[in-house]
Amino acid sequence: MIGKKRAFFPALPALLLIASFALAAAENGPAPAKSAMTIGQAMILGLVEGLTEYLPVSSTGHLLLAERIMGIGEGPTAHTKEAADAYAICIQGGAIIAVLGLYFSRVLQMLKGLIGSDPLGRRLLINVVVGFLPAAVIGLAFNKLIKSYLFGPWPVVAAWLAGGLAILAVSYRQRDVNTTTPHIGILDELTWKMAMFIGFAQCIAMWPGISRSLVTIVGGMLVGLSLPAAVEFSFLLGVVTLSAATAHDALKHGQAMLQAYDPQALAVGLLFAFISAVISVKWMVAYLNRHGLEIFGWYRVILALLVGVLLATKMI
Repeated sequence: MIGKKRAFFPALPALLLIASFALAAAENGPAPAKSAMTIGQAMILGLVEGLTEYLPVSSTGHLLLAERIMGIGEGPTAHTKEAADAYAICIQGGAIIAVLGLYFSRVLQMLKGLIGSDPLGRRLLINVVVGFLPAAVIGLAFNKLIKSYLFGPWPVVAAWLAGGLAILAVSYRQRDVNTTTPHIGILDELTWKMAMFIGFAQCIAMWPGISRSLVTIVGGMLVGLSLPAAVEFSFLLGVVTLSAATAHDALKHGQAMLQAYDPQALAVGLLFAFISAVISVKWMVAYLNRHGLEIFGWYRVILALLVGVLLATKMI
C-alpha cells in the first residue's frame, strides 16, 4: 500500500494543472487590477514549483503551462510577460531553501572546505562550482534567444516527449541487457572532469521541458555515480544554479514583477514552493532508493500527449 502511494506521487503536478483549470473557471476573469495574480493562483504556482523543481519532469514547463491555463502573464505588452517569467523564477527561492535545510550537513561540509578545514568539503565545493560554470557562460550568452524561441507551449511538449522517451529507452535497456556500468559510487570520489561533464549536460535543460534534474541525474550516472549519489549532486548543483538564476532575474526584472504583483503573492508562492519542495525531495530520495526513473518517463510521455491534444484543439 505504501508503494502504491509513493508511485502515485508523480501524478500530483498533473493534478495541480487540473486545479489550475478549475481555479481559472471559478474566478472567471482577470485578477484584481494591482495584483494581476490572486492568492489562489500564487498557491498553485508555488506548489507546482516546489513539487517539480527536483523531479525529472521540468518545473519550467509545468509553470509555463499553469500560467497559460490561468491567464497569468497575458497582456498587451511584453512587460506583463516579463513580470510573470520573473515571478516563476523568483519563487524558486522557496525550493532552494528547502534543499539547503535538507542537505545542511553537506552545505556545512562545503563551507568548512571553503575555510580549509575539510578537504572533502573543499573538493565537493570545487566540483559544484565547476559543474555550474557551463550553465553560467552559456546561459548568459544565449538567454535572450532561448526565451524568444523555446519558452512556448509546443517546444515544452516536444521536450517532455523527448525526455520521456529517453528515460524509457534507458530503463528498458538496463532491464534487458545484462551488463553493468562501473560506479564510483559515493559523491566524495567525483572528479572535477566528471563535474564538468554534468555541468554541460545541465545546459541541455535550458530548453524548457527537458528538466535540469533529469539531465544532471543522468549525467551523473553516465560518469559513474550511483543513482543516490547522482541525485544528491543534482540537488546541490541545483542550489547554486537556481540561486544564480533567481538573483539574476530578481535584479533584472524584480521591479516589473513587484509593479505587477502584490508582495503577498510573492510571499505565498515562496512559502508553498518551500513546503512542497521539502515533501518532493524526501519522496524522491526514498523512491529512487528502491526504484528507477521509469515512472517519470511514462508521466512525461502521457503529459506531452495530453497537452498536445489540448493545444491542437485550442482548449488551452
